[in-house]
Amino acid sequence: MSTSATQASTSTLALNDTTANPAPLGLLGFGMTTVLLNLHNAGFFPLDAMILGMGIFYGGLGQIIVGIMEWKKNNTFGATAFTSYGLFWLSLVALIVLPKTGFGQAPEASAMVAYLTMWGLFTAVLFIGTLKLNRALQFVFGSLTILFFLLAIGDATENHLIKTIAGWEGIVCGLSAIYTGLAQVLNEVYGRTVAPLGLIKK
Repeated sequence: MSTSATQASTSTLALNDTTANPAPLGLLGFGMTTVLLNLHNAGFFPLDAMILGMGIFYGGLGQIIVGIMEWKKNNTFGATAFTSYGLFWLSLVALIVLPKTGFGQAPEASAMVAYLTMWGLFTAVLFIGTLKLNRALQFVFGSLTILFFLLAIGDATENHLIKTIAGWEGIVCGLSAIYTGLAQVLNEVYGRTVAPLGLIKK
């Protein structure tokens, strides 16, 4: 067999990915749920079924679906982040609901400190990854890291003021995620930069 024939027989087929960008959906699920929870933390209304419902469906299941979609698009960062935070929301709802149904004992303050600290450390590492992405995501993950540690400190000290400050900081974090998600949608729809994301030059 000739060399040209061998090369022709071993040629590969390249597939063009025409699927939509799932990240805005994940950012909106995270951002809107985070704003609503932290409106509670800031003292605007009690923790009720509205927040728990958002935590289960939009913040939880919604982000897990987005994480699977990001995996299909070969985006390891997106798959890890969205799936993890989707499961965070489901686990947080479980921590609240399960003790009320008799399945397990309500976590002590020290347990919540450990829980929130682990999520803070995880988010801090992901923040390092955003240094290669864009300024908007840097703000989202940087402010989320601060939020987790503020909440952990609030539980450790049982200081109401720190928890309230965490609530306001969490509202800012959630709004930044909403902005980042909607900016990606609008920029794609208009085919130009309508809302800047602070892209980093490679």
